[in-house]
Amino acid sequence: MQQQIAVITLGVVDLARSRRFYARGFGWAPVFENDEIAFYQMNGLVFGTWLADQLEADMGARAPARPGAFALAHNVPAREDVAPLMQRLAGVGGKVLRAADAPPHGGFRGYVADPDGHAWEIAWNPAWPIDENGHVTFAT
Repeated sequence: MQQQIAVITLGVVDLARSRRFYARGFGWAPVFENDEIAFYQMNGLVFGTWLADQLEADMGARAPARPGAFALAHNVPAREDVAPLMQRLAGVGGKVLRAADAPPHGGFRGYVADPDGHAWEIAWNPAWPIDENGHVTFAT
């Protein structure tokens, strides 16, 4: 079976607040939006934010009160890009979870939560090239 993810959808409480965070923070523009959901075309997948109660209704289940730890990641092309992006995200409703620093395994990263508490790692990894289409390649 092909290894791929087609869509990642996050449940949000306030779609307008979420839209401001992703549009003003990351600079992303929705390719589709209505009063319940916004979809953003990524490089190879679609990212969505959907009103949490609507997403839960669609799943037929209530999301766990405390899910396991996870983080989405946004890689940047240069070390110098990490901290400014984190500050911009914090300025549009995000919360810095961990200031940018150099982890023992290399690179440079920090963590920011979106207004609904979803964690984003903002990272630069010199061993993971980013091509002209924004695709990150795992390299050792």
